[in-house]
Amino acid sequence: MKAAGIVVEYNPFHNGHLHHTRSAKESSGADTIIAVMSGQFLQRGEPAFADKWKRTEMALAGGVDIVLELPYVYATAQASDFAKGAIALLDAIGCESFCFGSEQGAIEPFLNTRQLLVAKNELYQHAIREAVQSGISYPKALNSAYQALTGGLEGYADLTQPNNILGYHYMEAADRISSSMQPLTIQRIGSGYHDPITEGLSIASATGIRKAFFEGGSLDGLSSYLPASSMKALTDFKDQYGGFGSWETFYPMLRFIILRDRPERLRQFAEVTEGIENLIFEAAAKEQDFEPFLARIKSKRFTRTRIQRMLTHIFTGFTWQQLKSFDQPTYLRLLGMTDKGRSYLNAQKKNISLPVISRAADLADNMGKLDIHASNLYLLGLGAHNLKKEFTTPPIYFCGRPSR
Repeated sequence: MKAAGIVVEYNPFHNGHLHHTRSAKESSGADTIIAVMSGQFLQRGEPAFADKWKRTEMALAGGVDIVLELPYVYATAQASDFAKGAIALLDAIGCESFCFGSEQGAIEPFLNTRQLLVAKNELYQHAIREAVQSGISYPKALNSAYQALTGGLEGYADLTQPNNILGYHYMEAADRISSSMQPLTIQRIGSGYHDPITEGLSIASATGIRKAFFEGGSLDGLSSYLPASSMKALTDFKDQYGGFGSWETFYPMLRFIILRDRPERLRQFAEVTEGIENLIFEAAAKEQDFEPFLARIKSKRFTRTRIQRMLTHIFTGFTWQQLKSFDQPTYLRLLGMTDKGRSYLNAQKKNISLPVISRAADLADNMGKLDIHASNLYLLGLGAHNLKKEFTTPPIYFCGRPSR
């Protein structure tokens, strides 16, 4: 059996994701689609809109055959480490290719960019350091250094675009482990990554969908942008928890942690650096709501995404010491599968290079224990009374027909 891998968050699974799964299968010629999906916290430093089990349901109903959880340490990391963890899992489970959506829409510019940055790595890193020292944010420093190298020439990937950036890092990660997986990309269509919902389009960004819900307080009006299976899953989740994951919902808990721990403790958490712990503490002392709190911390040097990742680590208690202790994924956490996915796992079991874990009780190492810990805190942030869900939820088995 031939498998193609995709890296996803499905926050939530919408019509654009449906297009991605179908296009990945078509462009790769694979009969099995394997998704590595972030768990309860996401790469932009946010609690997931719905928990990983509901998002797994959406994925399987939308044409994915196997869903694996990207461990917390990678799911909440900067783009290069996010990609490192995800690509390692897809390689370990035996994917012949991986396919990402991009604004570029063609693989050749990414190949050219990779060759350029390998050949000019020393010059590139020097330019990044100089740009950071000038006081700009790290993402802007990367782009500044990259623009200096390409000199505006055509034929290279546009690394100002969010999906292009992730796509490049997937290719970089695969290259560094000498993976035999073939990189593929498809054109991102519809709304941009951060765009609000646009009337008349059937594809909206996940950001736009979440924004529309939080502004209106209802799922009504979102059915044009989501498969029916996603609408049902989200409705069930809202009925169970009364709402969805967000920093506004989690902020009371976060604020308590910040004020309790004080700057002396805050600086020990991953990604908290350069004295920003004092600003975080002062902002929490003054603001009762999340957005005004965040506005007090944001600056040209610290982007919203970077600050939110700091806050995620403060919320979960994830320290610099823990971050430095992890090197590579140690397991494949199975969240769900279809009949085809089950057949793939049975056929390829001798070729899969990491243990496939289907029970939380078998997550015995520190990486696995961290996933369980983060998941419990996510559920607590939602107001859940039962924190045994990690141990009582088996992999989801989907035997229906994919969304049309």
